Amino acid sequence: MNVSEARKRAEDESTEEVVMSLFDNIEKSELNAFITLAKENALKEARRVDRDGAKGALRGIPIALKDCISTKGIETTCGSKILKGYVPPYDAHVVERLRAEGAIIIGKTNMDEFAMGTSTETSHFGPVKNPYDLSRVAGGSSGGSAAAVAGEGVPIALGSDTGGSVRCPASFCGIVGLKPTYGLVSRYGLIAYANSLEQIGPFACNVEDVALLLDVIAGYDPRDSTSMDKKCEYTKELRDDVSDVKIGVPKEFFGEGIDEGVEKAVWDGIKILEDMGASYTDISLPHTRYSLAAYYIIAMSEASSNLARFDGLRYGLRLEKDEDWHTTFSEIRACGFGEEVKRRVLLGTYALSAGYYGKYYLKALKVRTLVKRDFDAALKDVDVLITPTMPFPAFKIGEKTDDPLALYLADVNTVPINLAGVPSISVPCGFVRDLPIGMQIIGRHFDEGRILRTAYTFEQRSGVSC
Repeated sequence: MNVSEARKRAEDESTEEVVMSLFDNIEKSELNAFITLAKENALKEARRVDRDGAKGALRGIPIALKDCISTKGIETTCGSKILKGYVPPYDAHVVERLRAEGAIIIGKTNMDEFAMGTSTETSHFGPVKNPYDLSRVAGGSSGGSAAAVAGEGVPIALGSDTGGSVRCPASFCGIVGLKPTYGLVSRYGLIAYANSLEQIGPFACNVEDVALLLDVIAGYDPRDSTSMDKKCEYTKELRDDVSDVKIGVPKEFFGEGIDEGVEKAVWDGIKILEDMGASYTDISLPHTRYSLAAYYIIAMSEASSNLARFDGLRYGLRLEKDEDWHTTFSEIRACGFGEEVKRRVLLGTYALSAGYYGKYYLKALKVRTLVKRDFDAALKDVDVLITPTMPFPAFKIGEKTDDPLALYLADVNTVPINLAGVPSISVPCGFVRDLPIGMQIIGRHFDEGRILRTAYTFEQRSGVSC
């Protein structure tokens, strides 16, 4: 169900009926897309909308939020045992914007623990299942948000993207997902994994609804020191025209490990845009080959610092018996964090330790600069870059859990974008072995309007949608 369909149903029936039908779908579903449902509050708000009407761009539209986005009065766990029972006393900036525009929050979606994962299998609450094949993953770390849109009829949802966590599940679940430019959307109230990389991003069934949601959540926030006042009206950028668009196709994103069916589908998508008047040229981003290693060093280092605050003493998990501070702190974290979170905290702490800080963390930051320069140089000559979003379709649940490196390698086409800080959208471009795949469209800093227009034109012409 998209936003237009939700509005029409609300007019024909009522907002309460729309919200009730969503809860029915969720409660019958096998997808495990939600951790917490805000049923009582959502129905109360729906009745108020039916009675008094509502104002705003999202008036009466139900929305699901990833469980790392703070919601006042609604439990927020980050998919972790250590935060079970934590109810934030404040709303994230994006939640304030959503409420102001009349959206109805129906619940918090399942995710990889502290957003660390590519498959939502690290969640304390179990993996999210793919709507197209229940034996396969929905992607991560925002798998619950994507599955809720693709399989349970939720019109729109929010996730967060640190190294592909919006675009990966969008690709695997056959929907549209956008990672905005770093700084376009406030991170105030987003529980941090890696501050310098992550952005909150929208999910929807079509590009128009993603643009609408971005209109609502983008904009300056003085509480976030990285926030930029660069917003425009994204829905007004949508038009079926790419005659002025120059496409760059980076050869490094079509190399070893890319499924042949995925590569063909993406090239077919490029040809559709060429038929619509766009031009394309092959380009190179030479430092992309180092992106994955640099990303994981930076992300894990920042995670080891950010997660030090989770000690079970001020909020979240608390043991029945306290001993001395060091013992209590260690035991709470030992039983509260999952294996993947422990692995990343340990690796990040090692990379930041005396004697290794310069060899690993500082070197990774230098590589990040080189990657960013590659993107800046390429995007001077072309308007957008197009690549596969993920190297392959959704894999089986449990297939890669015993091999963390295999899971890390799945992010090969998404992490360079986070290192560079540029915007990127994943739009469905076909199916491989009856599983959806995505095409990734990358743009210049704060040029979301152009990548949305390119994605919209492709969507109108390809006939591929959820």
